[in-house]
Amino acid sequence: MRGRQDAQVSMLAFIDLEARVPLDHPLRVIRWDDDGGTTDKVTAPRLDKLTGPIKVLLDKYVDGTIDEVHIFFNVFINTMKQEARHGRMLPIPEEFRMPTGEVHKAEAQGGSWDYLYEPDARELLDAVLRRYVEALVYQMVNENAASEQSSRMVAMKAASDNAAEIIEELQLIYNKSRQASITKELAEIVGGAAAV
Repeated sequence: MRGRQDAQVSMLAFIDLEARVPLDHPLRVIRWDDDGGTTDKVTAPRLDKLTGPIKVLLDKYVDGTIDEVHIFFNVFINTMKQEARHGRMLPIPEEFRMPTGEVHKAEAQGGSWDYLYEPDARELLDAVLRRYVEALVYQMVNENAASEQSSRMVAMKAASDNAAEIIEELQLIYNKSRQASITKELAEIVGGAAAV
């Protein structure tokens, strides 16, 4: 919390919650549903449903309730590979790692510009930054959804392949037992005819 160096309190805010966290968990857990209330999971990644939770987090950051906002998410690379990542969203980091692995440092541009803003520059920048954070969270929720669907697709493909293999093995066992029973019946018929 701001201004308190002696104690560190963590708060977890889940926007897309798959795993269940026990109610007696030592960290404070907040879950949002589609209407901005609390529930277990946001099912569809829609930007209009994410603005409520994001606004609450940003307001808590602005009023000093929380010091930093971190985000954990999956990056969809391809069907077989997704990477878990962590990033600090607020305060905005001074260094950025590009997808290539290259690190860029944020630098202020020199010079001065004489622009008139309506509404004033602070209000405009606040609105732009809020939309920027919403877009980042939306992108990350979509990356999570793509990773989840990809994992489900791979798991279902593996299950289908395993089922086809089991069916093939059972068909072979069935055919062998059927052939053995036919052979036995033929042997009994031939044995009975020879006895007459």
